[in-house]
Amino acid sequence: MTVSAQPMAPTPAQSSDAIVEDASTASAPQSFSLWQRMQLAAISWTAYFVIRLLCSTLKFTYAWEDPAEKETAGRVIHPFWHRSIIPAIYHFRNRGIAVMTSSSFDGEYIARIIEKFGFRAVRGSSTRGGVRALRALHRELEAGHRVAFTIDGPTGPRYVAKPGPVVLARNTQAPIQCFYIAVDRAWILNSWDALIIPKPFAHAHVQVARIIIVPKSSSPSELEAHHAAMQAALERVRDAAEAEVKRKGT
Repeated sequence: MTVSAQPMAPTPAQSSDAIVEDASTASAPQSFSLWQRMQLAAISWTAYFVIRLLCSTLKFTYAWEDPAEKETAGRVIHPFWHRSIIPAIYHFRNRGIAVMTSSSFDGEYIARIIEKFGFRAVRGSSTRGGVRALRALHRELEAGHRVAFTIDGPTGPRYVAKPGPVVLARNTQAPIQCFYIAVDRAWILNSWDALIIPKPFAHAHVQVARIIIVPKSSSPSELEAHHAAMQAALERVRDAAEAEVKRKGT
């Protein structure tokens, strides 16, 4: 699957020195009006039940680029493409994984949905509050928790990885392990990310990339190389997962 040329994301070198702000409010919800709070409650609970109902019927299969990394434990950084967020929410539920979500209204209902599935929402994104949110994710990793990024979110460009995980990996020495979940039968939204909504009883395949280690001493050019390696890993596991569900469906 290919997309047309897209604007480039900020580089790791441009981002690495910016993560210096206080993060005390990184996970604090925004203030919303009564009508917005009512909308948030209705949307988040409806989405929770729909995702739980649909995804409980899915048949998950798994593959690792390096089978020796199958049981990787402890703190890990998991980047993945935004379009597979629905099967990912269900599959990785109730593990206490910290996820960066946008601090916008749309990001808030996503935060409330994932919290119902046992995730830890860290509010902020590459466009709003991102510095504070990255600092909060740094603390989550230091506490031994896993963290995850919808790496081309919150609004794209689709399939262009942002540099946050590379910076976090350098600063915390946590490994990066990309993944993708493909589904053989799904409704595809006409949205920037071509969001996947799995159909009942579909086959969902989880493809996991080899771990990427970013040394503490990485120079700006080396950070760029690790960013490129993460982009390549995200593309590899997407292509492999989609090929697998197509193969199983024939």
